[in-house]
Amino acid sequence: MRRSRRTGVNTAVGLYRNAGGVPGMAPALAFEPRVPPPATDRVDLRLLLAVFRRRLGVFLAVLLAVLAAGFVVTALQPRTYTARAEVTLNSRPQSVAPTSTSDGPQQAAIPSEGYVDTQVAVVTSEANLAAVAESLGLAREERFAKSPAGAQAAALAWLRKGVVATRIGTTYGIAITFEDSDPARAARVANTFAQQYTAGALEAKRLAARRTTTTIAERLEQLRQQALADTAAVQRYRIGNNLLSTTMGSLTEQEISSYNQAVTTARAEASEDGARLDAARRQLALGVSAGGVGEVASSAAVGSLRAQQAAAATELASLTARYGPRHPDVLRAKAALGAIDARIADETQRVISSLEARARVSQQRLASLTGSLQQSRGTLAQNNAAMVGLQDLEKRAETSNALYESYLNRFKELTAREGTEQADADLLHPAAAPLKPTSPNVMLNLVLSVALGLGLGVAAAFAAEMTFSGLTTGDDIEQRLGVRYLGSIPTLGSVSRGGEKVPMTALLEDPRSAFAESFRSLRASIAMNTTQARIIALTSALPDEGKTTTSICLARSMALSGDKVLLIDGDLRRQGVSRFLRGDAERPGLMDVLSGTASFEAALVVDPATGLNILPLAESSNKAPELLTGDEMDRMLAQAREMFDAIIIDTAPVLPIADARLMLRKADASVFVVRWRKTPEAALRSALRLLPDDRVQLAGVALTRVDMRKQARFGYGDDAFYHSYKRYYA
Repeated sequence: MRRSRRTGVNTAVGLYRNAGGVPGMAPALAFEPRVPPPATDRVDLRLLLAVFRRRLGVFLAVLLAVLAAGFVVTALQPRTYTARAEVTLNSRPQSVAPTSTSDGPQQAAIPSEGYVDTQVAVVTSEANLAAVAESLGLAREERFAKSPAGAQAAALAWLRKGVVATRIGTTYGIAITFEDSDPARAARVANTFAQQYTAGALEAKRLAARRTTTTIAERLEQLRQQALADTAAVQRYRIGNNLLSTTMGSLTEQEISSYNQAVTTARAEASEDGARLDAARRQLALGVSAGGVGEVASSAAVGSLRAQQAAAATELASLTARYGPRHPDVLRAKAALGAIDARIADETQRVISSLEARARVSQQRLASLTGSLQQSRGTLAQNNAAMVGLQDLEKRAETSNALYESYLNRFKELTAREGTEQADADLLHPAAAPLKPTSPNVMLNLVLSVALGLGLGVAAAFAAEMTFSGLTTGDDIEQRLGVRYLGSIPTLGSVSRGGEKVPMTALLEDPRSAFAESFRSLRASIAMNTTQARIIALTSALPDEGKTTTSICLARSMALSGDKVLLIDGDLRRQGVSRFLRGDAERPGLMDVLSGTASFEAALVVDPATGLNILPLAESSNKAPELLTGDEMDRMLAQAREMFDAIIIDTAPVLPIADARLMLRKADASVFVVRWRKTPEAALRSALRLLPDDRVQLAGVALTRVDMRKQARFGYGDDAFYHSYKRYYA
């Protein structure tokens, strides 16, 4: 046999040459694969399916093991129950009490997404956890009292571990769940969380409002006292700095205004009185009669006297004209007129004196008012300087009053709202004690176990296939080893419906069976792959591969076809063919023939059922194994070649017995039998490597003990179609 190397792997290629010195040896035949190997650039799903079918047992074993483990884990897990309570946020709370006189009915803004998420976090906040723990009295329970971290801390940790708050979809609802081993306790805790978030939060809001009202009331009284003190300080400053005022302004400003008006009036009157006095004096200086002075003429007394003067003058003129200047009546009239003139002069002097006095009074009054005005202006300057401090005090007072008024309004709002607070959320659905545990989730664990089992099963199946070194089909032999595949020998159980049968007798009992047909097929493959090969040696790499059974059945099949066939037992240690005969222990055998103590014809045993000639070793044979590999064996085979159409030699395994390799040199063709899915590929490769290239002619490899049912179920290879043609067999 010739071996070629390809991609670092030894590929055995059978070469059939005539062995030097061996008569009748067939010419060499080179083995070339007739069917090209499948392409390696794509994934063959049929091969993957075939792998899965072959490893179905491993897959199912792993799957069932994982399922069993899943059931055990589920059974051992503690049962926990989850209670669920639901609350809803008040999306549009209505203001009940007005906060001011101008308040009307107003709708509050719709809560934002951030507000809803914040409320979800509030449910599980530390403050809410502490309130729930206090409401349930957890710190007083014995299971928490023994905790080294403290009862309160242990209770809070237990609540924090079991509670979960989530938003219900996109609504304003919040689901509060609590998980515990006791369903009733889980429901109680979940409801306590919901109540604390709704009613508890409302009560907390009311308490906070009352505390705020009390605080504001206390602060309000302080601000009131401060506002009164600041206002009193303003008034004291006004009084102390003569900054008294009315609605029209300060008193000093009003006084200056009055003085200004009085000064103006006095100045006008003084000017008028002076002008009158000057006019009267100028008239007198110009010689105007006393009665003709303007101020005098306007006097009623002077007017009366002037009337008398006119009458007296008229009478004087009349008397003078009548009596003359010296008449006593004329003189009396003159005296009367003079008296009237004197009286007018006196009255004129009195009027002038009155004007002078009036002018002096007007001047004095003007001077007095001017002095008072100057004094008031000085006082106003002082007041203006003092206004700086007054303004500061007034600002302080205004600030105090404004702050006081703000607190007063806030106090009124709080007192108006007291008792009208609304809860931020309402209890939607209280939690009920759950009837079924939420953990372990049997269905989920089952699904996970199935998924994990499927994954591990497939992985185990492919891992087993990848680590599997046996040979299953002819493609495995030809592609992986590079040698010719001759055929497969099925097990009787896989192709026969009857009871237990012996393979050697099955050929006779069912000559049309698939088992019998497999040996006819093997014979045909040997014939087509060799030329004039009459001596055929059957061997194997390891023991217990079906080599002896194949040799006997092949020989019997050939004998039944009419050929004259000789079967030689060449296995000194096992002597499988010799044990099949169960003949006389004293009968001569192969070793006796080779040693010359018995003739060839005397050692032959004829199978009465088939006419097959058998040359056993003899059960008591202890001759040296060198006889099998020496010239004596060559001479005997030459004699047998003259007498028989075909000679079958059952040799020992190649790996454990070195003589087997020498025996194969004496055959025209050698056939390796490999046990289906049992013989490691490395063993067969090692056995082929031990054979000399130019001395052993390898016809090919045959698979033995093939389970046809499994092989067909695997879905590939020459036997994949067994179900389609098995009806041709009896």
